[in-house]
Amino acid sequence: MQITSFMVLEEAPPILLIAIGLDNGFVYCIKGDIARERITRFKLQVEAGSDGNTSLPITGLGFRVEGQAHQLFAVTPSSVSLFSLHVQPPRRQTLHQIGCQTNVVAMSDRMDLIIGRPEAVYFYEVDGRGPCWAFDGEKKFVGWFRGYLICIIEDQRTKKNTLNVYDLKNRLIAHSMPVGDVSHLVTEWGYIILIMGDKRILCIGEKDMESKLDMLFKKNLYTVAINLVQSQQADPASTAEVLRKYGDHLYGKQEYDEAMSQYINTIGHLEPSYVIQKFLDAKCIYNLTNYLEKLHDRGLASKDHTTLLLNCYTKLKDVEKLNHFIKDEDGIGEIKFDVETAIRVCRAAGYHEHAMFVAKKAGRHELYLKILLEDLGRYDEALQYISGLEANQAGLTVKEYGKILVEHRPAETVEILLRLCTDIGDPKTRRGSNSMHLLTVPSPMDFVNIFVHSPQYLMEFLENYIKLVKDSPAQTEIHNTLLELYISNDLSFPSISQENGFENYNIKETKGKETANGYKLGSREKANLGKEDSKLAKNIADRRRKGLSLLKSAWPPEMEEPLYDVDLALILCNTNAFKDGLLFLYEKLKLYKEVISCYKQAHDHEGLIACCKKLGDSSQGGDPSLWGDLLKYFGELGEDCSKEVKEVLTYVEKEDVVPPIVVLQTLSKNPCLTLSVVKDYIARKLEQESKLIEDDRKSIDKYQEETELMKREIEDLKTNAKVFQLSKCTACTFTLDLPAVHFMCMHSFHLRCLGDNEKECPECAPEYRSVMEAKQKLEQNARDHDLFFRQLRGSKDGFSVIADYFSKGIVSKTTIPPGNGR
Repeated sequence: MQITSFMVLEEAPPILLIAIGLDNGFVYCIKGDIARERITRFKLQVEAGSDGNTSLPITGLGFRVEGQAHQLFAVTPSSVSLFSLHVQPPRRQTLHQIGCQTNVVAMSDRMDLIIGRPEAVYFYEVDGRGPCWAFDGEKKFVGWFRGYLICIIEDQRTKKNTLNVYDLKNRLIAHSMPVGDVSHLVTEWGYIILIMGDKRILCIGEKDMESKLDMLFKKNLYTVAINLVQSQQADPASTAEVLRKYGDHLYGKQEYDEAMSQYINTIGHLEPSYVIQKFLDAKCIYNLTNYLEKLHDRGLASKDHTTLLLNCYTKLKDVEKLNHFIKDEDGIGEIKFDVETAIRVCRAAGYHEHAMFVAKKAGRHELYLKILLEDLGRYDEALQYISGLEANQAGLTVKEYGKILVEHRPAETVEILLRLCTDIGDPKTRRGSNSMHLLTVPSPMDFVNIFVHSPQYLMEFLENYIKLVKDSPAQTEIHNTLLELYISNDLSFPSISQENGFENYNIKETKGKETANGYKLGSREKANLGKEDSKLAKNIADRRRKGLSLLKSAWPPEMEEPLYDVDLALILCNTNAFKDGLLFLYEKLKLYKEVISCYKQAHDHEGLIACCKKLGDSSQGGDPSLWGDLLKYFGELGEDCSKEVKEVLTYVEKEDVVPPIVVLQTLSKNPCLTLSVVKDYIARKLEQESKLIEDDRKSIDKYQEETELMKREIEDLKTNAKVFQLSKCTACTFTLDLPAVHFMCMHSFHLRCLGDNEKECPECAPEYRSVMEAKQKLEQNARDHDLFFRQLRGSKDGFSVIADYFSKGIVSKTTIPPGNGR
């Protein structure tokens, strides 16, 4: 027996499966660890010869492994069989009744059996014959190498051998070369090895991928190159480069559609600008549109790509594709393009509905409203859209577009703002104005800037707000703004101007003017102008009436500080000459002299006197010195004001706040006042002073007599003996007996009645102590300068306070510190 075929399968080292084909039609199998001789042997019979005595030799073997299943192909000149080795005993299956000769059997990478016959090369699978490839010539050797079919074919006419390497996938001959007499064909170690009949060895190696591609590119076999890189599982970048070159080739042949189909396959690896620059020509706009669409579908488009694609749609006026691109999937899913770019392009091209759709789908409310207001002028729809937004988002949109809304729909805008700031439209969420909920809603001051050209509607908005919300966190700022609106002179009212067809006129500017543009106004124009002025004056009066009411209501008597900025209110009232407001603020701030100054500037004598009556009453906390200022004003007035002076003198005399000499000195400066004005006042004061002088003289005489009596008594005590004649004890009224104690105050006591107190008279001691305490208190008051000045400021007659201190000897004693005497 001779070995005609040999095959080894390494299952799991060191386990081997060896199949030996014999010329008697048997296959001898050895399985196990050969080195350790742990093996099992078995034989497989393929088939018997046709005469029943001889068997055909085994011309080829091949192992097929699928998981744990092992199968063995066995080929003879007359059959192809398959043995299932994973079952015992092995099962034989005949695949074909035609076999082949030796050296033309091989196994492919896909574990298919390859058999070469003169007419063709056949592939066999486990269920029978598969595809076949017809190659002319007798096949001397058949092999498989890295996906290539290798055949050595003998030409029937020339009897020369040729080595052909077939790329079956691309249906081409990858390599062909003449060879001599070949005894063996081996594919191992990355080479095709030919052992020649003359004992020479020929090694054939495969070129690298780059060299193969260069060859294919030179022959313009781009399709083959693409299949090659795909079959070799090259990286995507390399595949994209081949596709790019193929696309460039087609583009050069002006086959733009086919070129674009290749460029589309390079998306993600080839820079889009490379393709876009090639197709910017108008005649290629359809191809460019297709490429940009694919670029967006894969999420690789930039803002510029979106702009270009939308421009393509608008240039082509392809509304259907524009709708598909903008409104794809009925608005479901993520947007695959830049929102702002799409909106900008659609707006520029006049496709406002598409731009609005994108803005709404992307939740870009500000852009949606921008289109509605600036492009379409659909103000009512914009207001309705804002009303449906969440509170915070609605507030942001109103801040941005509020000026336009106020200009065209002021009343509706004010209504929306009131709902935003007070939640009046949502009773479920509104919990009262005094709750913490006010901190979560927008503040009205956030929207003041949108009323820059419509202050009258700002005034309306804030007025309605403070009616609904009494304790807003921003009430101080609200009151400040309202005061500025109420008190300012130049607040314009466009609605009034539009009704009458006139521009806004300031009262100061129009008052007294009778010409316009160099021409004298006619009677009708004057009438219209006067009517306009009267309306403006009425509006100013109404606003100031509201302003005064706000000044008072926001500063009730029980509050120390008002609910507005006092300094701002003073500046506003002063700048706009709002007298009533200034008087109220000065009075609340106890700036009485400034109140008087207001009346003086207005030359309001009646109001001036009434003000002094109210603010000069010291019993009500007023300032009596106001009367002196009032007299000084009339003294320097320079006009006849006898009636007013007489009325003032009545109150001065009643309150006794100004000395008569000061009254005369002050009024003497007014040359228009006669002596008759002060005659009665001076007479009464002189009579009163004379009476006071007489009373003072009587008091002086009385005090002098008492003083002389005291002096004589003291002298008598110092020079003469004192005789004590009391016979009874002053304390117990019993007869006085020894031991007894006599005091200089002429009181006598039993010694036992005095007890421990022998140095002072019990009867006179309380009076003496009170005198000493009063003296100590006076000395203490002499050192309390603050008390002295408080009494001096609080007294109507400061001289009497000083005189009283002198009379009590408090300020008459002068203490000179040591070292300061000279």
